[in-house]
Amino acid sequence: MEPALTLWMGPGDASAAGNVHGGVVLRLIDEAAGLAALRFARMRVATAALDSMSFRTPIFVGEILRLNSRVNQAWKTSIETEVEAWAENPVTREPRLVATAYLTMVALGEDGRPAALPKFEDGDAELMAAADARRERRLAER
Repeated sequence: MEPALTLWMGPGDASAAGNVHGGVVLRLIDEAAGLAALRFARMRVATAALDSMSFRTPIFVGEILRLNSRVNQAWKTSIETEVEAWAENPVTREPRLVATAYLTMVALGEDGRPAALPKFEDGDAELMAAADARRERRLAER
């Protein structure tokens, strides 16, 4: 996965409990997913779905949050991205995985409508197959 965003989590990111607010992390995960999709599509993208969002441990104010993202699969107009969020204590520099998510982004043409994507050829076969299975489940739930 490629690094997409690295930020210091300050007091403005805190929840009432004193940890980093989950909504802040969700917004940053969406941005990291969008960056991966944008780099692949080379056009505007919009979030269509958020799958399997999992918070593993709290993120503490004062920690550094690093978000890594990648494209797992691309279809006609949509792209599945995977994001991992890592928190790092700035003193010990010890990283820990704090959240993971899969997001589906839709490529948008100049007119704002879904647009055709280039063929996704450089992907890992296992990641692509798993993305196809998640897509089938999502479509079946509609």
